[in-house]
Amino acid sequence: MRPLRTGNFSGFYGDRFDALREMLTGGEVDVLTGDYLAELTMLILGRDRLKDPSAGYARTFPRQLEECLGLAHERGVKIVTNAGGLNPAGLAAAVRELAGRLGLPVRVAHVEGDDLADRHPGTLAAHAYLGGFGIAECLRAGADVVVTGRVTDAALVTGPAAAHFGWRPGEYDRLAGAVVAGHVLECGAQATGGNYAFFREGDVRRPGFPLAEIHADGSSVVTKHPGTGGLVDVGTVTAQLLYETGGGRYAGPDVTARLDTVRLSQDGPDRVRIEGVRGEAPPPTLKAGLNRLGGFRNEVVFVLTGLDIEAKAELVRAQLTDALAKAPPAEARWDLVRTDRADADSEETAGALLRLVVRDADERLVGRALGGAAVELALASYPGFHVLSPPGKGAPYGVFEDVYVPHGDVDHVAVLHDGRRVPVPPPEDTRPLREVVPPPLPEPLPAGPTRRAPLGLVAGARSGDKGGDANVGVWARTDDAWRWLAHELTTDRFRQLIPESRDLTVTRHLLPNLRALNFVVEGILGAGVASQARFDPQAKALGEWLRSRHLDIPETLL
Repeated sequence: MRPLRTGNFSGFYGDRFDALREMLTGGEVDVLTGDYLAELTMLILGRDRLKDPSAGYARTFPRQLEECLGLAHERGVKIVTNAGGLNPAGLAAAVRELAGRLGLPVRVAHVEGDDLADRHPGTLAAHAYLGGFGIAECLRAGADVVVTGRVTDAALVTGPAAAHFGWRPGEYDRLAGAVVAGHVLECGAQATGGNYAFFREGDVRRPGFPLAEIHADGSSVVTKHPGTGGLVDVGTVTAQLLYETGGGRYAGPDVTARLDTVRLSQDGPDRVRIEGVRGEAPPPTLKAGLNRLGGFRNEVVFVLTGLDIEAKAELVRAQLTDALAKAPPAEARWDLVRTDRADADSEETAGALLRLVVRDADERLVGRALGGAAVELALASYPGFHVLSPPGKGAPYGVFEDVYVPHGDVDHVAVLHDGRRVPVPPPEDTRPLREVVPPPLPEPLPAGPTRRAPLGLVAGARSGDKGGDANVGVWARTDDAWRWLAHELTTDRFRQLIPESRDLTVTRHLLPNLRALNFVVEGILGAGVASQARFDPQAKALGEWLRSRHLDIPETLL
């Protein structure tokens, strides 16, 4: 059978609005997928639905569709999206209303069953991650648009592939290949040069969105429309493969994909072939994400300029602690960021930042009380007193938690375009998830002269969040660099380079086919991105910080 040409037009809620039109008009495509959901997005949609029970889905999607639905229908392009969020039925109804208003005979289906809120009282959102076979049922029945709630990001690609090629549960290698392709596509332009460690090697001012030509055996070629910006090479695909993953086994509802079997090769300009992916039976449980309100937070950032930075910080901290002593917030965190330089030639570069973050279940203790105490110091504290902005009201923050439920506890249902409801059975075979046996290390490089230099001169990195944990994928660009990296960047060395990880559990995974190491740092993000536990709450720049750290690197690699 001919390959299924599957593209992406959204990597998150808020991505490039015009991407849907660009993908429809830029070249040949069979299916377009839009990923709108992240842990933080589910919390945002949950708060929306508290205010309006008819809400709970990504409101930008119908607006994008209004100017593109006719074009998609004319060209026979299927659209599959998880923009349904907490209310896939509501979004499906909105799309049907839009199609009727535009006079288009578009068949709209949706997938439901992920919502577990009734089993987890007190949550704003509680949703299981479903697989792709509900999407496949909708497409096999003739749907033109399929709306889902919480499915795995890769399911947006495995569902259409299963429908197109007739795959059934148990065809693990084919499904695993589609999972890998889906993981590359899911974050949009991150696969085409966006957020790429070696961004200076291509024109990434406006990268195009990615496509995957998926074949019947599960292999694929990642590319982009001709003439669009960015680049697709082994490096950009490797970076996205490492994003928000752990070890060699990448578990999902339909299959566990073996990332340690992935083989990448350049297949021409802006074309990367993915092959060799092996799959195994999925684990016996589904991941579910629970989002709760954790309380209220507020912050104020004091600017400290010039001399005596440490003493100025100590003074304002003591003053504010005294001012809040009668009703202190449950949690107060101070961080002094030394952005100042000696003998600076601008006021900005002479300044340091002292950040105070407070949290409490009582909004009053982090709102007006903090604002009043901070503002009252304006004429009575350190010389040069000012803040980046005065603190406002306390804002709610969220807490994310992973739980796992048996497949049979979830009612996965495909609601077809004609209203029929088709149950999607759980997998017949499952296999408890276990880690891959660590592969042997490559031969070390021969000893030779070294030079102190940034890691990023010889390695790329990409990092991201998974609940309260973060992962940092690091890959080498040559075989010799891999031989050095695999021996040098141990977990102990990682902890030295990233000091805030020293008291945390850090696990290193080897992926020799990708010349890559993947580090999982447990608990570095507290209770998840919505809790805003650190300066970079999603660990997006953790990899770039690691690349900036200096090591003794063999001169032959520089």
